[in-house]
Amino acid sequence: MTRAGRTVGVEEELMLVGHDGAPIARAQDVIGSAQPDDGPLEHELMEEQIETATPPRRSLEDIAAAIREGRAGAQAAADRHDARIAALGTSPLALAGTTVGKLRYLLARAEFGLTAREQLTSGCHVHVAVADDAEGVAVLDRIGPWLAPLLALSTNSPYWMGDDSGYASFRSQVWSRWHTAGPTRRFGTPEAYHEAVENLVATGTILDEGMVYFDARLSARYPTVEIRVADVCLSADTATLLAALARALVETAARAADDPAPDVPVEILRTALWRAGRSGLKGDLVDPRTWRPAPAHDVVGALVAHVREALADQGDLDAVTDLLGGLWASGGGAARQRAWAAETEGDLAAVALRAADATLE
Repeated sequence: MTRAGRTVGVEEELMLVGHDGAPIARAQDVIGSAQPDDGPLEHELMEEQIETATPPRRSLEDIAAAIREGRAGAQAAADRHDARIAALGTSPLALAGTTVGKLRYLLARAEFGLTAREQLTSGCHVHVAVADDAEGVAVLDRIGPWLAPLLALSTNSPYWMGDDSGYASFRSQVWSRWHTAGPTRRFGTPEAYHEAVENLVATGTILDEGMVYFDARLSARYPTVEIRVADVCLSADTATLLAALARALVETAARAADDPAPDVPVEILRTALWRAGRSGLKGDLVDPRTWRPAPAHDVVGALVAHVREALADQGDLDAVTDLLGGLWASGGGAARQRAWAAETEGDLAAVALRAADATLE
């Protein structure tokens, strides 16, 4: 793998909402009528959401364009069924989701009960190319401390079942109910990683390898590390920022593959992720340099400093600086949703509709 030459692909889970702001179960219709120009659209667990996926791209400009094209294509497909797409980590309005009528999803609903029935949550998954499994595991063993700041940057799910959850990312709370979700230990070798996955499947408590929901994992489909920790981002600009930082994290970790990997207890990593989901960009986060509280602005600054060389080599540093400035100015997805609720005296339907507008900005 050439220095700073890694391709990136971005998968976004998007809510389908009606003109009243409520999620609507039209994924089968939307995906079934999609045209080639709409881009690849796939099912998720619920009929109220669809997933887009960008092709692998190298330049940040091309990544940003592909994210916007994916959203526009999804909206074009949704238009045929009187629906809108909304980049919402959770629905502001209360709703019992509709499980997609595929055998695997129906088995998950039957096996996992309320955990599966309440998984109308939308994330963003960033795939970053790696040379092979050895490089991929070296990366996984080194990026864990910095995944919580990525979650903080993406937080976009303050509402749950019609109430303010008190979290910037309540999606991360709902998602953490899955027993394979969350941070992981050091693996050291590809053999140890694959053995861990095989042992999880062998327990019989998950359906298959696809249910190994680590916050970062080796993709089963592509030669990539898949970073899965983030909420779907309200703004395409924030999704672009997330992709740039994820790539720089992978590159930075790969360059350090000959150095000892940090040995951070999983309970500390999990607590840092909880703090990021609770606070987002307001208040303190857990600083990976000290494992003590520090202002979110300082922790994000430390993340950028950690990957600065990789960003500069890729030519992304100025763009990331500009994108971060825009994110700090807007406050991010969770802050924008709460501001819209305040402006409309708590009208959460209006929040969902404004999110649909923002998705296509």
